[in-house]
Amino acid sequence: MSNLKEQLYKELKLKIALGIEGVSFNEDVLKKLTEKKEIKTVEFCGPGKFSETKKHHYFPHAIHLKNGFGVFPLADPNSPYAIVERKGVFGIDYRGNYLSDISFEEDPGFYSGKTKDGANMKDIAQDRSVSSSDKSIVVCYSEECAVKDKGQTCLFCTFNAKKKYEDGPDGPVWKYPRQIGETVKAAYDEGYKHVTITGGFIPERRELEYYLDVAESIKEALGKDTFNGTACIGAPLDFSVIEKYKEAGFSTIAFNTEVWGKDYFEIVCPGKVEACGGYDNWIKAIEYAVEVFGKGKVRSNFVCGLQPREVLYEGFEYLASKGVVTIASSWVPYAGSPLEGHCSPTIDWHWEVQLKHAEILRKYGRTFEEVFNGAPARFPVHDIFQIEDGTWPGSGIK
Repeated sequence: MSNLKEQLYKELKLKIALGIEGVSFNEDVLKKLTEKKEIKTVEFCGPGKFSETKKHHYFPHAIHLKNGFGVFPLADPNSPYAIVERKGVFGIDYRGNYLSDISFEEDPGFYSGKTKDGANMKDIAQDRSVSSSDKSIVVCYSEECAVKDKGQTCLFCTFNAKKKYEDGPDGPVWKYPRQIGETVKAAYDEGYKHVTITGGFIPERRELEYYLDVAESIKEALGKDTFNGTACIGAPLDFSVIEKYKEAGFSTIAFNTEVWGKDYFEIVCPGKVEACGGYDNWIKAIEYAVEVFGKGKVRSNFVCGLQPREVLYEGFEYLASKGVVTIASSWVPYAGSPLEGHCSPTIDWHWEVQLKHAEILRKYGRTFEEVFNGAPARFPVHDIFQIEDGTWPGSGIK
């Protein structure tokens, strides 16, 4: 392994750690960040990792590590990773050991825009590409999920608890199709290339009509018959519904399995079991979607840390063998989720999972472009692909 590749992997592991453990900082550092306008506002911005984390600070758009990795770290006063300042230079410290200089990225241009009805575009869509030249946005159309009425929230999810930790949502409770179309147009004009539409279950499973309206609005705004976008949905009981998403113009589709195996699925995702016909129907829907959209155009996320690695690898292997783009997101036990207070596995555990995940995807021929177009954000798998391919921006790795 070249020295540069070794440095990049070391920094990538730090990126993963910051995404799981968050960052802390003292009041002096906060004051200096604010004075330098690195933090534009100081406000409460959602549930943290622990319930006692009542106060949060709005960070800049993203933190950049020394070699360019971007990360959205949670502000967590209990984190052993701290933002420190030395002679005007900010960096990351771990228990007294200085790890990396950091810099801060400005918000994307569309964040300052408004839709025709006055909504802030930054409340409609969020950048999730953390400084990557492969830019993507996510539209989460609502702040709640219909399964809450039956007490069936997924164990890792904070959707239905968010209002416990806020005086109300920061943005609109519901995003309307025309707002989404206008925002996607503004982002795509700025160089963004992919959008994911996602959210909680809509009562009575009426999401199809909503997604079709959103697709029409995006196509109208872009002046195109199709667009590079992912519809993230729950498995339907009628598989012919899947075809309608492709006909509407979505280029990819996603069914987030979260955990592998029927027993795990029933425990972790009770709402998906009842609303979507159970685990077997969920997997069959994914396989059918591959037939409709094609290999490399169907995505399924796993929340890594909720089950043994060996079981998780079985899920990666099986779905990847069918042509699915799997995504490995690290579990963080956020406040407000049913698993609040539990502990995620070690950073080394998560690191091994990310390396194995990328290995499996490459084994079955998935490309960086397919992973980018299927993913809702930039994940470690993107970084690993580029490091291994020698295409990490400016790296010159061979």
